[in-house]
Amino acid sequence: MSPDSVRVFAHANALLVGHVRNLLAAAGIPVELRNMTLGGGAGELPLTECEPEVWVRPHNRERAEALIRQALSGESEAPAWRCPGCGETLEGVFDTCWRCGTGRPDGGA
Repeated sequence: MSPDSVRVFAHANALLVGHVRNLLAAAGIPVELRNMTLGGGAGELPLTECEPEVWVRPHNRERAEALIRQALSGESEAPAWRCPGCGETLEGVFDTCWRCGTGRPDGGA
């Protein structure tokens, strides 16, 4: 990734940073992780300099930040749906009914 990249996310929890990286990569946004091993420097270095970070190119910043906000807020783009097989109400992230195994009628979001 070029030096003109911008930081879009940082957190002390490396698992959360990895999750954000995977989310952006799945959306087709090239991602670079930084500071993944600087945690041991905390105390000697400022904490904000040691947090794992996610960086993207400037032209991807707005979309990346929107995806991160959506993911961390728990919002889902897909609306809830009712299973035609058993009537169970399911969250939009699911494509198959957990109760009876029937697929979402529209094939998923």
